[in-house]
Amino acid sequence: MTGPHTALIALDWGTSSLRAYRMGAAGEILETRSSGAGIQHLPAPGEDGFEAAFEAICGDWLAAAPVPVVAAGMVGSAQGWREVPYLRCPAGPDALAGASLGFETRAGHRVTIAPGLIHDPEGGTPDVMRGEEIQIAGTLAAHPEAARDALIVLPGTHSKWASLRDGQVAGFATYMTGELFAVFRAHSILGRLMPEAAPDAEDWDAFGEGLERARDGALGHALFSVRTLGLTGRIAPEGLADYMSGLLIGHEILAAAEAEGQDRPLYLVGEGELCRRYERALSQLLGRAPAAQPGNPAPAGLFSLAGAAGLLAPEKETSHV
Repeated sequence: MTGPHTALIALDWGTSSLRAYRMGAAGEILETRSSGAGIQHLPAPGEDGFEAAFEAICGDWLAAAPVPVVAAGMVGSAQGWREVPYLRCPAGPDALAGASLGFETRAGHRVTIAPGLIHDPEGGTPDVMRGEEIQIAGTLAAHPEAARDALIVLPGTHSKWASLRDGQVAGFATYMTGELFAVFRAHSILGRLMPEAAPDAEDWDAFGEGLERARDGALGHALFSVRTLGLTGRIAPEGLADYMSGLLIGHEILAAAEAEGQDRPLYLVGEGELCRRYERALSQLLGRAPAAQPGNPAPAGLFSLAGAAGLLAPEKETSHV
């Protein structure tokens, strides 16, 4: 069929999900697909599973337009399709291309996987990311002013706070906030007073109370207040999860702000309810609003990677889909 030029297929391939983007010569998204075939949920074990998931999500695109494919996320981990060593910080987005790994699928399609980043300061402990480095690259493509000096906050199961200086990711810190919430909610005494099903609406008052409790520090002690406030009826069962969410997010934000400084421009990356929670927490605890909220910059970051790697053909040479 005729239509806009296809220049690139970009894959955001994580642990639990896979997203594919068919992109045009200017980096525009022409079509998006999603699948539950993350690296831990493949249709078959090992290489066969990766090949099958890949063909299922974009095989017809490639049959119509044999263009380059770039991928990022846990697909490049030790448990991924191909392991790609981490790139050491400090590193700029352009350096990702040189550290990427290219290979051919069984059907002869060329795939390039991004490397991820490692921050291993002398005298400190190492920290790693896979996938977020591409979101950072996409954020910088849309907001080049952030390159000089900024904090990029990426909420998630393992939230990242990345420090940008002079066009490079100088370092970053990971906070297991989302995973802690899930574990405490499902596998600890704290969740026993909470309803099994999530309420229809957020209890922002309970969330705000959790944020304020985070100011007191002592997370291990503060967490028990989730139970005692429920036992005494001071917070209704429907509000306890929001209170605990505020408590955990609040501890993360206060710790990160102390470590990285509160006066630097801050970019909040992500979509949906979780980012709304971080936006409220930043306002309540630090009196700050993000300089920008880029949404989902992964496609732009993958397109930037392809360009830096020399994978993008001139527009007149691209195929039609």
